[in-house]
Amino acid sequence: MNIYLKTLIVDSSTGFYKINRYKVGDYFGPVDLGLHLAKKYDGLNIGTGLLAGSIFPGSNRLIFTGYSPGWSNFYISTMGGAGLIFNNLGIDMLTITGSTSTPSVLYLNRIHGEEIQLKIEPIDIHTVWKSGRMGVYSLTDHVYQMYAKEYDNDPRILVTGPAALATGHGAVASMPIKKGKVSFVDTWAGRGGFGSKMMQEHGIAAIIYGGTFIDDDFRDRNVADQWFVDKYNKKLAAKDIEATAKYRFEPNFNTGGTFGVNYATLGGKMLSFNYKSIYMTEEQRLTIHEKFIKNHYLKQFNEETIIPKKQTTCGEPCVAVCKKMNKEFKKDYEPYQTMGPLSGIFDQRAAELLNHHADMYGFDGIAAGGVIAWLMECLVDGLLTPEELGISNNIPKWDIEDFDLVNDSMHNAKIGMEILDSIIEKRGLLDITAGVRKLSRKLAKEKDRAILDKLVCIGFARTGWMIPNQYWTPGVLSPMAIMGKYFMHYADEFVSPRELGRKNGIRLKKELILDNMGMCRFHRQWAEEMIPEVMESLFGPGMQKRYLDSISRAAARINSRNSSVFWESERNFDFIYTFLKRKKEIDKIEDPELDKWINAFETNKREAALNFWYEIHKGIQETLADY
Repeated sequence: MNIYLKTLIVDSSTGFYKINRYKVGDYFGPVDLGLHLAKKYDGLNIGTGLLAGSIFPGSNRLIFTGYSPGWSNFYISTMGGAGLIFNNLGIDMLTITGSTSTPSVLYLNRIHGEEIQLKIEPIDIHTVWKSGRMGVYSLTDHVYQMYAKEYDNDPRILVTGPAALATGHGAVASMPIKKGKVSFVDTWAGRGGFGSKMMQEHGIAAIIYGGTFIDDDFRDRNVADQWFVDKYNKKLAAKDIEATAKYRFEPNFNTGGTFGVNYATLGGKMLSFNYKSIYMTEEQRLTIHEKFIKNHYLKQFNEETIIPKKQTTCGEPCVAVCKKMNKEFKKDYEPYQTMGPLSGIFDQRAAELLNHHADMYGFDGIAAGGVIAWLMECLVDGLLTPEELGISNNIPKWDIEDFDLVNDSMHNAKIGMEILDSIIEKRGLLDITAGVRKLSRKLAKEKDRAILDKLVCIGFARTGWMIPNQYWTPGVLSPMAIMGKYFMHYADEFVSPRELGRKNGIRLKKELILDNMGMCRFHRQWAEEMIPEVMESLFGPGMQKRYLDSISRAAARINSRNSSVFWESERNFDFIYTFLKRKKEIDKIEDPELDKWINAFETNKREAALNFWYEIHKGIQETLADY
């Protein structure tokens, strides 16, 4: 029996829609099919995996694909839990093409197996964004009030914020709705700028969807348990509890989640003050970690979130309960790192204020924090003035020796909020419609090269850019076709750059195994191995190989569009060099290859960086060849 992936293709300029069917085996999910549809329609693809609605925990991520306006290439972004309600539409993918003449809401509903109901209705988006809870939150409330009564069950809403119009890195936000109440647990397709794509290219400010359609999802727990017993000698639930321990609670460190475990363990590897920490001594870095993080920032988190068990899920049943909350504030490591220590903020009240402001605007939080930290250092060093940035006459307080954890953190957070306001309103120099790389090049020519050299980001093609993941390791600056996610090797170890490139390619394929099935990577300890075998069990002989082959082809095709640009900022060079030095001097790694690269950087830093970059690139290319 043939099984098909059903794709609803909507032309937002006319409201015309149709459903196309794609045979499972030719395509398997939102990534390989999304890659095909992106080339065919150049639209925004939103879909779920074949296991959505099944008993497998973590299988209900909503996957966004298309050409990213911020990164300038095909991109994949994922949102936790939002696939559970999408599955009730009885489709696997939504592809939006065309553009409305005015910002609009896309309404999708399917009742008891009937044909999908679809409406595209205009909305006074600027008025809505400025009302109520503001931004993405007020838009969620407004859309829910408009349409909730038309759904038999709680729907789900995808929304954009003002950042989707002002920048190429606007995110898509969504909050679970339970028993008619919108949750505080916001979930995000944050990286890649799909909020900007949805709004700028298609005119869709929000999507509300839901229904009562029930497909023949795989729900036989006894069969699944036997698969897990055969492979791991444990039932599914037991293996999943083991695999997701870090995200729930880690008893070795008496904390939990990426925020808790990372800050408990980073020590001298923690990045702060726009990466200036890489130039500090290990003793200085450890002092910051001990006094500012363990004894305050992390301590607050543990006391307010971990001990009282203020944790929940993204909207689907899951033992990971990875959403760590304090009232309405959700604590994820990377945004609370870029809009935390990286920006000179080490107090939860200050970080909450700034993170919530960025979320309200609908920014990619990691990108927003990286830009704030960069501009703050330019202010501190006198390279830019508050007037030029369109903010009040305040300079960030970055004096480490005389730092007031509460007051200076709040001072810096308020400056960060003003910077975000200026970006949205395009005040002073802060028009980043074409990206911060273009802005930094402009300022370097007109004012001072040092402005560009303080910006840590990855470049792609002419204007594409991405603030890296917040780990001090060369993998996060790799020349991969998709960066800013975990499609690369980011472990804290030294490997030769050529080998790093190979590891990046392997990691990309493993991550695509998950994303193409709509699976949360927090379950990767078993999902990477089990998913191909599940394809064989559910869809017949040969499907395991066909699935893995489809992943390899997708990885190669993504890589064929690799237009990575060599690092433009001197701080990127120093990020690599100081990592190597720390491996030698602090971690005491004895390796001739490590010594060779340290000597090369000390002889000619730019030349060494160029060679290091190209060696990573070589390893990537030989691993992701399309043959």
